[in-house]
Amino acid sequence: MREPGSFTMEPEVGADSPRSVLRTFRIIAVSQSQTLAAAFADICMMDAPLNVRLTAYTNKLRELNFPFAEAYDDLVARLYAGEVGRDAPSVGERMPAFVLPSRSGALVSLDDLTSRGTVVLSFNRGHWCPFCKIELRTLAGYHRELARAAATAVSIMPDRQTFAAEIRGWTHNSLMILTDIDNGYALSLGLVMWVGENLKELMKGRGYHLDTYHGNDGWFLPVPATFVVGKDSYIRARFVDPDFRKRMEIDEILAAVNANPP
Repeated sequence: MREPGSFTMEPEVGADSPRSVLRTFRIIAVSQSQTLAAAFADICMMDAPLNVRLTAYTNKLRELNFPFAEAYDDLVARLYAGEVGRDAPSVGERMPAFVLPSRSGALVSLDDLTSRGTVVLSFNRGHWCPFCKIELRTLAGYHRELARAAATAVSIMPDRQTFAAEIRGWTHNSLMILTDIDNGYALSLGLVMWVGENLKELMKGRGYHLDTYHGNDGWFLPVPATFVVGKDSYIRARFVDPDFRKRMEIDEILAAVNANPP
């Protein structure tokens, strides 16, 4: 049974189980959603692998003919062509150190985090990003499993903490959120992209003002990526893909967290 206050997913019982029927119902609900907001709400309730839900959101953007769909395709093509993320740290390498501000304003270092156990570092575009919200809600849903393995989940985003507060509420305060000021740490890892003028104007029209969220007018974002870092600061697993509509599956994260250190 699910513990009170938990939103951890339960295992599937069978094809005709109530959970299976409910999953089918929610998939149908997404396909019939007439607005992006309604589709997003239905997708967040889907009991399906993370990337299935992310793909459902991408498909809904196309179906509703949102200009973001084409703009995202163009951006991803540019990132692939530029081999963005190619030089990011690999499995078996030491994760570069950082010192970043937390909610309280206190500085948190990678050493602080690894002294407690394994660390799951998730680089996210911001509190406004639907793909990031779906990913982080999923990660937060497994906070008890992570805690049992002495693992800490951390989201690193360029948003100032005033705006990051929305993600804290969205994830039931079960993740640590650190601010990467001016994307400095992500830049040092080769995980930064410029959104481009077209997407910049689309985002402003949608009410996404990165200049306000970040405190600068650069309009740069991190390439979403996930690193599972052991107590020894070495990377056990990672997911880096210029297509920010894809993320590391929770099963892969848990497998790396529970594996013996290399």
